[in-house]
Amino acid sequence: MRIALAQILSGTDPADNLQLVADYTERAAAQGAQLVVFPEATMCRFGVPLGPVAEPLDGPWADRVRQIAAQHNITVVAGMFTPADDGRVRNTLLAAGPAAEAHYHKIHLYDAFGFTESRTVAPGFDPVVIDVDGVGVGLSTCYDIRFPTLYTELADRGAQLIAVCASWGAGPGKLRQWELLACARALDSTSYLLAAGQAEPGGPDPANSSGAPTGVGHSLVASPWGEVLAAAGPQPQLLVCDLDLDAVATARRTLAVLSNRADFVQVGKAESRG
Repeated sequence: MRIALAQILSGTDPADNLQLVADYTERAAAQGAQLVVFPEATMCRFGVPLGPVAEPLDGPWADRVRQIAAQHNITVVAGMFTPADDGRVRNTLLAAGPAAEAHYHKIHLYDAFGFTESRTVAPGFDPVVIDVDGVGVGLSTCYDIRFPTLYTELADRGAQLIAVCASWGAGPGKLRQWELLACARALDSTSYLLAAGQAEPGGPDPANSSGAPTGVGHSLVASPWGEVLAAAGPQPQLLVCDLDLDAVATARRTLAVLSNRADFVQVGKAESRG
């Protein structure tokens, strides 16, 4: 299976960012990719008020992504913002393609490293796996990558590939953490990890005084064995990679962490009886 990661640099204009989606999707499809994964906040970068740009899933921004996917006969996963019931927004992944129509609301909100995403973003609750040409693809977003149980749950639900769409915050050690966490989650779930991040802005933005995460680049594909198969640098780039899906089944037979997991409640009961 051929996949592509679109490491873009989103701006504050959703229309301009849609043009990036159109351009990168066209390039991915021309190279034979069946799936192209865009970063978190593809619709609009962090660091500006998100309420005014949020749109429902049946709004014009999402509809245009669907049109782009249909035009090129490819599945597109892209980050957007949708209105929540409580006045906040949801940090949403839209999946659109020949047989895919789904969305995922980010579960784990980035209340860390001095940023409080939950102030303006409402959490989701449901893990999501989509079907791309018969292959299960799990969806996750940025800070989710620090929570292993989401990835094992996605594998339990049939994911062989798991997309991580991110706008990773910069800072000491953060890039190394991004790379380590992607490989670790691949090992935890014995799945391919498709980690698509925003490109590095390339300098301080005086308009972004909130400390919002705006990306470090270095998107990567990790194998079910935790090996980095392909990686980008800091700048905008389309990363295309061929995946051997048989490797997932082989890894799950050989490194059977999913089937070897202990039920700690049952273990505790057994020990108490002993």
